[in-house]
Amino acid sequence: MDVLNSITAFQSSPELREKLYEYSTIRTFKEGEVILNECANIRAIPIVTRGSMRVLRTDEDGREILLYYIRAGESCIMSFLGGLHQEESKVKAVVEEEAEIYFLPVEKVGLFIREYPEWLDYIFRLYHKRFEELLEVVNAVAFRKTDERLLQLLRKKAELTGNNQLQVTHEQLANELGTARAVVSRLLKQLEADGTVRLGRNKISLM
Repeated sequence: MDVLNSITAFQSSPELREKLYEYSTIRTFKEGEVILNECANIRAIPIVTRGSMRVLRTDEDGREILLYYIRAGESCIMSFLGGLHQEESKVKAVVEEEAEIYFLPVEKVGLFIREYPEWLDYIFRLYHKRFEELLEVVNAVAFRKTDERLLQLLRKKAELTGNNQLQVTHEQLANELGTARAVVSRLLKQLEADGTVRLGRNKISLM
């Protein structure tokens, strides 16, 4: 209960926290597991209480791009919106590091909005944060070079895990950046030559 207790929006409402525990299904997922696919029906809203997830968008050619990460204490605003409007998922959610997730049935979301102002505040705060992160993605794609985006992604992963040694493949980085694996491999070699990273087998160390 510690993570939910620490969320500012829930601190003033023990009743809301208890309802979340009562109605949610709790599951644990390993790194790399997909918890939500694009075009899937949204039956429950995920709230991460341990670990993290990454949310991606896929184009018609199957290329993916990272939209944002979901950390402990956060949820996916796209799932909120899709669940409320009974729409299919427009994003894919993958576990970044082993995660414990509360799944709140979508039929309870509207009930919580009506009965608990703290819940609505929680949703608005998430919406604001996700909107800013999506603006960062647009700015990066439009105005930054791929090597800058790659280095930013590596630093974000290191911040997320609290570890400068990242267990990640060139293929995964390419998918999250929406570019080719060969491009990522070439740029990583340049970063290694510059002394910014050190490369190993499926491992990248930030210097």
